[in-house]
Amino acid sequence: MIYKFYQQRIFPHLLNKVMQTPSMMDARAELLRKVKGQVLEIGFGTGLNLPFYQVEQLIALEPNADLYQLAQKNVLDAPFNVQHIQASAEKLPFADHSIDQIVSTWTLCSIANLQQALAEIYRVLKPEGTFHLVEHVQYHDHPTLKKLQNILTPMQKVIADGCHLNRNIELDLSNANFKFIEKYYFDADELPKVGCRMLMARVQKV
Repeated sequence: MIYKFYQQRIFPHLLNKVMQTPSMMDARAELLRKVKGQVLEIGFGTGLNLPFYQVEQLIALEPNADLYQLAQKNVLDAPFNVQHIQASAEKLPFADHSIDQIVSTWTLCSIANLQQALAEIYRVLKPEGTFHLVEHVQYHDHPTLKKLQNILTPMQKVIADGCHLNRNIELDLSNANFKFIEKYYFDADELPKVGCRMLMARVQKV
């Protein structure tokens, strides 16, 4: 009961605060400047990406209704149509090859079955479409921090709604048959060192 109250009433507000650090907002702006047309956002959250979109229509996939409620003002202020879909990334309610552009910002870390979700993203993305993402990831060049990420991930999953500190997203995307058209790593200055390594990437179907 207490944990459910935390998930529904406390964590959404904590997440909304953390996700607005300056370096993360800058990363959103950089990622979304190339996104046009019809877009599906996986893990819409509280709508922090909305000010950076220049699109015709946004499909906002968000399974957590409490998180989406915090986005209502941003949604109403958006200069384009926003359609909310309450569904999971592991079972996308869209036809094969039907989506032009897909966006994910700090969502892949918390999807329970990431391989299934990436397979679904691959399935619904058009052959010429692009998957745009930014995510915190496992360290490749710092053995001590990598070990600490592995140690802390079980606790992180409990307090942060399934979030993994230690996912190798680049490898996961390659294993899901995506090819990289853009990729770089950076550190988010305002976050704890154990969770500040980020990957920004744009991928397409092989």
